[in-house]
Amino acid sequence: MSDPIFAAIGLGRSALAPFACDPAASRGRLFPEPDSPTRTPFQRDRDRIVHSTAFRRLKHKTQVFVAYEGDHFRTRLTHTIEVSQIARAFARALRLDEDLTEAIALVHDFGHTPFGHAGERALHRRMERFGGFDHNAQSLRIVTALERRYAEFDGLNLSFETLEGLVKHNGPMLGPRSTWPGEVPRPILEFDARYPLDLDRFATLEAQAAAISDDIAYNTHDLDDGLRAGLIELDDLRELELAGSILREVRARYPTLDDARTVHEIMRRHITRMVEDVIASTLRRLEEDGIEMVEDVRTAGRTLLCFSPEMDELARDTKRFLFARVYRSPSVSRVMMRAEGLVEDLFQRYVAEPSQMQGGWSREAEAMDEARLARRVSDYLSGMTDSYAVSEHRRLFDATPELR
Repeated sequence: MSDPIFAAIGLGRSALAPFACDPAASRGRLFPEPDSPTRTPFQRDRDRIVHSTAFRRLKHKTQVFVAYEGDHFRTRLTHTIEVSQIARAFARALRLDEDLTEAIALVHDFGHTPFGHAGERALHRRMERFGGFDHNAQSLRIVTALERRYAEFDGLNLSFETLEGLVKHNGPMLGPRSTWPGEVPRPILEFDARYPLDLDRFATLEAQAAAISDDIAYNTHDLDDGLRAGLIELDDLRELELAGSILREVRARYPTLDDARTVHEIMRRHITRMVEDVIASTLRRLEEDGIEMVEDVRTAGRTLLCFSPEMDELARDTKRFLFARVYRSPSVSRVMMRAEGLVEDLFQRYVAEPSQMQGGWSREAEAMDEARLARRVSDYLSGMTDSYAVSEHRRLFDATPELR
């Protein structure tokens, strides 16, 4: 793409830090396409992601609480938008490419099943003999194969940089610097053999911004939703060093403030403390490691955009609290166990009767071998919204569990 076009849309190279990902130097796409005269490659990726079917489905997929429990709890879509907002703040502060950062943040949860991690656990059990199920690998399948909207290719044909950010936002997956626990999911290895994503190297700072923003968003907003659900009380936050110190600060400054406003003041400060810590920590690491260009980021010996050691421990403390008091609470666990059973029921029925899959998914399914059929069924199930999964279960079974 020519420099005049970049200048015209306000993304001249001078606006970016030297270690940012330059859209003019993108490594391109699996299927070559002409440059857009009005958008950078990363703006184009972001737009394709937002206009995809998978993005719209996030509206009706569980984050922590299923939709039937209230209209104000976060869904995968609202969580994704919050992650994107935080990630863009990092990109702006560090002079990274905001469009690439946003694209990776917006696509990072595409592969999540209905009912959040409950659905993922159910599918992983059923797919264990065939390479398992991993939501990150499923996100890659969606954007490279399962979205079928364009005349010339399957998937969204995203740029290399967006794909590597989607796959490796948490760090290298192969080699001595690998941060991946266990075996790399088969769908990722299969795509990498076709279109190498340099799985032994770090992704860009833009991808790292999306990853840490995910942690900040759910650490903060799951506290908020836990309070809203009545699983924790305001005074319970005193058990946490970070949230507890903010609670004391807000009460000291606004002693007569009602609980709803108090919660909001705590959450906004919670995000701000974490964001400011990450920016300061990242600037230190960039200087310590002598990072001067994007290639230095990819070959670095560690993640560069991250919490300080002190804030990392506070974030871990918050996560432990959320697991004990929210994610594993009896009411949430009861609903999620029922949801797991519902997804397993559907998987078994579709494998036994592939013709029950709708929307063209049953085409040629009965002629597939066991492994291909299982993957077809998991693709179909993982794309479902919560409400569609429930309606399908009611169609196929005499009794459907109440997810309450």
